Amino acid sequence: MGGGTAGRNVGGLDQTVRLAVGTALVMMWIFGPLGWWGVLGFFPLITGLTRVCPVYPLFGINTCPAPPPAAEAPGETAGETPTEKPGGAA
Repeated sequence: MGGGTAGRNVGGLDQTVRLAVGTALVMMWIFGPLGWWGVLGFFPLITGLTRVCPVYPLFGINTCPAPPPAAEAPGETAGETPTEKPGGAA
């Protein structure tokens, strides 16, 4: 994925909740009160860190915000290439 946003489907609030719940479950597993069920805390912890949930595509869920439209340079319109003006100035 190379640090880009391709394939990410876990948004900001979703990520925060996953990290909090995952950390809490893992800590309860480490310190005893939850037992081996706390190992399940690694799933929300890892999906929160990577921002990719393998279950979301099965249900068509994506909590990431839509990417902003591509910014255009001032004075240019989409599909147009800059033309050279007389006298060599671009």
